[in-house]
Amino acid sequence: MNQAISPFDYPTPVPSPRLSAEQMRVSMEAMRRQCGDRPFWLFAYGSLIWRPECPSLEVRRARLHGYHRGLYLWSHSHRGTPEQPGLVFGLDRGGSCNGFAYRLAEDGLDCHLRALWQREMPDASYQPKWLNCRLDDGSRVNALAFVLRRQTPSFAGNLPDPVLRQVLANARGHFGTTRDYVEQTASALRRHAMPDRRLEATLARCCS
Repeated sequence: MNQAISPFDYPTPVPSPRLSAEQMRVSMEAMRRQCGDRPFWLFAYGSLIWRPECPSLEVRRARLHGYHRGLYLWSHSHRGTPEQPGLVFGLDRGGSCNGFAYRLAEDGLDCHLRALWQREMPDASYQPKWLNCRLDDGSRVNALAFVLRRQTPSFAGNLPDPVLRQVLANARGHFGTTRDYVEQTASALRRHAMPDRRLEATLARCCS
């Protein structure tokens, strides 16, 4: 039987308010305008690595400086439920993060971006930003990245290992378990010779 977070005396996480269709449209169109005539690059650091939302013309290994990947956001639907919240990745300030940069096709881009916003921006847990990424050949591009908002009610921060173990063992949402989400991300990074050592250590401690 699944347990709630409360046995570890950790506050019960509260879902972030959902965005309306109009709020998503305004957000998406603002980022589209900021891109201007430049190629539209998207930085992937979680499930977008192994389950991309948009067709791409080019896929490159990339590194983002100034942000790092962490299981910092509660998930009440995608990877958990209100009764047993899961966790998803967010980009937080400091350090650096390996991932992939996708150069998106211009043909049908607005339609694909709407699907991307519906997936990544159902609420205000993330803030879309244009960030400078270094590609594997040393060149740099501005890429769209979804950065966590620390002020969101879904912000989990650095959780103690007992809570991580419980979430990884029990949380399941519409898209599957938190553990599968984390393991697939770690595996994809490993396959492309850019393992996330912090993530690997978390899995070793909390999934053994």
